[in-house]
Amino acid sequence: MPTTKALLLSSIVLLTTPSGCTTTGGVVLRPDGTPGPQECPEEAKKAMRYMRLRVGDDAWVSLDANQLDARRITLYDGPIESMLDEDLGILESTTRLYGQVWTSGPQVVIRWYEAHPPDGEKVPICAVARLSRDQMRKLPESKPGMAILEGSKAAAYIVDAFR
Repeated sequence: MPTTKALLLSSIVLLTTPSGCTTTGGVVLRPDGTPGPQECPEEAKKAMRYMRLRVGDDAWVSLDANQLDARRITLYDGPIESMLDEDLGILESTTRLYGQVWTSGPQVVIRWYEAHPPDGEKVPICAVARLSRDQMRKLPESKPGMAILEGSKAAAYIVDAFR
């Protein structure tokens, strides 16, 4: 018998279809190569309202699902698959987050556009990776197009727009 969360997520998918794969095309880059402001799509805002996710809600996340619990990780410009380490609203731990990484600036920028719960369909979201005290800052040995970070975890914060 499906869980209440699974039924709710299925309803959200139906209400926000077509979600498809959200593209990050059209993001304007700043002079340092970091992404500029970007609106959160209405379908993502609607899905987040149904999931009772509010701006500022957060949960710990493993930044790269292929580098879980690594002491240092290497991230490359482009798509990323992350994984929730704890529940975020009705999104259970192990939910996959799909988004985009930018490594051109002094700190890595990660924006997530979709969540894929373990027992449900993908739903659109808007979330960013954050850590205080410059912990998203690239290590000096990072090369262009990639970033080496100390640690593999960050907080995923729900946002209503990317700034």
